[in-house]
Amino acid sequence: MTGLLVALGAAAGSSLRYVVAQRWDGRFPRGTLAVNVLGSLLLGLLAALSVSGQLAALLGTGFCGGFTTYSAFAVQAHGLGPRRGTAYVVVTTVLAMGACALGFWVGS
Repeated sequence: MTGLLVALGAAAGSSLRYVVAQRWDGRFPRGTLAVNVLGSLLLGLLAALSVSGQLAALLGTGFCGGFTTYSAFAVQAHGLGPRRGTAYVVVTTVLAMGACALGFWVGS
């Protein structure tokens, strides 16, 4: 059952990520930045709420895992070139870590 919940969450998360990226990504990958920051916020909130078991599988591992993306982030950062790519990596990392901390704080 847990594997099915992860798969269902991932299907929803990755589908939503695709829609956001299609609408917001352009010369700068704003959509990928947005999903990584929002996913980090949600995961921080779930961690603070001590969500476990099947709900953690569905929302944490499944949805957040499918919604956020490291592979597209890495490819897009490389494609932006050394200066813009480095700026993108720094901005994404700082915002995602801050969003996760904010989610954890709100959930506490």
